[in-house]
Amino acid sequence: MKIAFDANPAATPETLAIAVKRNAQADLSRLEGRTQALVRGAAERARFDAEAGTIAEIFVPQGDGVGRVLLLGVGAGDEADMAKAGGALSGQYLTAGIEDIVVDVKPAEATATAVARFAATAAQRAWRFDRYRTTMPERQKPTLKTITIAGAPESTDSAWRDANAVTQGLDLTRSLVAEPGNVIYPESFVERCRHLEELGVELTVLNETEMGELGMGALLGVSQGSAREARILAMRWNGRGTGDPELALVGKGVTFDTGGISLKPGPGMEDMKWDMGGAGAVAGAMKALALREAKANVVGVVGLVENMPDGLAQRPGDVVTSMSGQTIEVINTDAEGRLVLCDVLTWVQKTYRPGTIVDLATLTGAMIISLGHEHGGMFANDDALADELLAASRASGDALWRFPLSPAYDKLIDSPIADMKNVGPRGAGSITAAQFLKRYIDEGVRWAHLDIAGMVWADKPGNHYEKGATGFGVRLLDRLVRDRFES
Repeated sequence: MKIAFDANPAATPETLAIAVKRNAQADLSRLEGRTQALVRGAAERARFDAEAGTIAEIFVPQGDGVGRVLLLGVGAGDEADMAKAGGALSGQYLTAGIEDIVVDVKPAEATATAVARFAATAAQRAWRFDRYRTTMPERQKPTLKTITIAGAPESTDSAWRDANAVTQGLDLTRSLVAEPGNVIYPESFVERCRHLEELGVELTVLNETEMGELGMGALLGVSQGSAREARILAMRWNGRGTGDPELALVGKGVTFDTGGISLKPGPGMEDMKWDMGGAGAVAGAMKALALREAKANVVGVVGLVENMPDGLAQRPGDVVTSMSGQTIEVINTDAEGRLVLCDVLTWVQKTYRPGTIVDLATLTGAMIISLGHEHGGMFANDDALADELLAASRASGDALWRFPLSPAYDKLIDSPIADMKNVGPRGAGSITAAQFLKRYIDEGVRWAHLDIAGMVWADKPGNHYEKGATGFGVRLLDRLVRDRFES
């Protein structure tokens, strides 16, 4: 779907949406007298209150036919409420048989940033993954082609450029997550990201031979049961021109997870194509940063593997040696994400020396038990970084909730024959996974781990996404960089 900005759209569009703030009278000056009365009366009967995302639809005479007037509630008109309104409009009319909607946002008295957020959320909500559906009924196909924004502040162009960059980053993330495992695997994930080079992102790819030479026994142990070779993909954006990255974004990229020898139950295993949601979020965030030319040095690194159960797969009880030299007793081969991440974290620190690391991973089912699908879990070794992430969470809409880290949990992953086990007992499963990763963070490095297992895929639509891949993490990471790493 296309977003357009036009200060002087058609005087009588077939479908006109008028922004209305809470506790304000709708500005119906675009309409002729009788139509104004009809719209106002219909809105009163519908008990339209202009809360963000509410819509009153009124059919009105228009020439020899019928047009539509939509009163679109924008609440307070701030960024969050404008985003709700944009998502609601797009979601409700995407398949309604309408091709074009003109939206008069002037009555919202919103800032350029809020208007851009409205437009971006409308575009994000319209994203669909229908590539493999060849017999879809006509009534289910999207019809909405364009939303034209009228009455936007003059300074909206710059804000829209940045907001649209995030939307395009989300598109990349969602496409990677939604594709099936026979389409997206380590090598093809890398190829899907090649276009980032055209935006100025420097790509570095490690193959299994190179990883072996570096001693990445933990990551390669996960991969050894798959016919698909593992990859590490580093995406570097030097928005300041020179210097080491100030921030490293690290993503778990298990492109399909059977559980390995600790095989998952069959029902629902098809969902494990999105076990690379953390890697997808990192790739999408790097695209957003490049498109808006962020003034920060950031590197995004993803560990890409398949976890399969063939005759060469690692066994429960095996001991592997990570790149850091620490040894791990593999108790459960389905706790593979932390084995991938620990080697990637070590390599990132040795190669790029970032002061701050944020990793994202669909790491534990225990996180879904804890938080459902409403928040991602956050663990951090630095209170200031935790506060920065929570602030970015609130501003972006990608919700996080902080969990504890404590030496008291470390003993739960101590092994009698190695430095650590890859799982602890059933209790505190998400925390012990975070404690495992913490052992690979160098002294003085600020680090946060985001367990987003419940957030990368949705069984029902949300404000800015359709059922399926959500793109969780892209908005969050972009906001973190904007607020804390750009001057």
